[in-house]
Amino acid sequence: MPDRQYLPNRRTLLGGASALATAAIVARRAAAQDAAAIPDFSGKSVLITGTSSGFGRLTSLYLARLGATVIASMRNFDGGNRREAIELRQIANDENLNLSVVEIDVMDDALVASGVADAEAIAGGAIDVLVNNAGIGMAGPIEINDMEAVKQIFETNLFGYHRMAHEVLPKMRARGEGQIFNISSQLGRILLPNIGMYCATKFGVEAMFETLAYELAPFGVDITIIQPGGYPTKIWDNGARYFEDLIARVDNERKEAYGAHLQLAQGFFNGGGSTDPMDVPHAIAEIIAMPAGKRPLRRPVHPNTAATDNANAAMAQLQTAVLANGRYNSWHTAVTD
Repeated sequence: MPDRQYLPNRRTLLGGASALATAAIVARRAAAQDAAAIPDFSGKSVLITGTSSGFGRLTSLYLARLGATVIASMRNFDGGNRREAIELRQIANDENLNLSVVEIDVMDDALVASGVADAEAIAGGAIDVLVNNAGIGMAGPIEINDMEAVKQIFETNLFGYHRMAHEVLPKMRARGEGQIFNISSQLGRILLPNIGMYCATKFGVEAMFETLAYELAPFGVDITIIQPGGYPTKIWDNGARYFEDLIARVDNERKEAYGAHLQLAQGFFNGGGSTDPMDVPHAIAEIIAMPAGKRPLRRPVHPNTAATDNANAAMAQLQTAVLANGRYNSWHTAVTD
């Protein structure tokens, strides 16, 4: 594993060392490519949502190649015949990976319950690690977003994360250990016009799971919020489709009023740049390998994390002022120390 001095933990963030955090991304990527630094996750079970593409698919394969028992989940399962499910199973078979694919639609209570039950059966008990990853991108001014769009993005990006955590936590708490990762975004800390609903869901993820981290401190369950910047994943293509569907429902008066905004909103779907999306699986693997109770609450992931580092540092100082000297001091210390 990388030397701990390279990890942008909360102490370095509070010290304002954003330049060091950027350098740490480079150091972590180099370490992840070093075979001597690669951990062995044999015997560790990992359930991941949204594995048909992007971070979910990459993380599923990466952790399985490190020896983990991976349960990759996706919606629109088609009885296991979805093309992406078949492809994952084929790779697992070809490489002799311990990787299973199950159906979970994070918007559906029943499919979450049945999918987690299937995953726990495969794992032989409590899931060791949950990666809340399933999500969608949607742009457009706030007024343009109708309730169909608002419900869709909140049900997926925020309520879906809660459904999954709610389902896996009883067995984690009973065992006294576990880890939940939540894929947030730099836009969970920083607002941009014309993508406000996406920001709102990711701000919600940040608030919900930092709170949950404090609440779970007495139970030995760790929470980590991953904050990626822009990466070239399928979320951009899907987001463009969601945007087109939304605009088709908008009345002409709003289209005309927000014409310039809509042009800017379309610009968000630019493919995510040329960054390496494997940064996210590498970060997740590195954190899983850390000792329980020492894993970071947040991890910005991108070659440039300066803005997110500053936002995290400012909020960490505020939370310390609120929690460090009161009845929640021990919970706060357990999460932030």
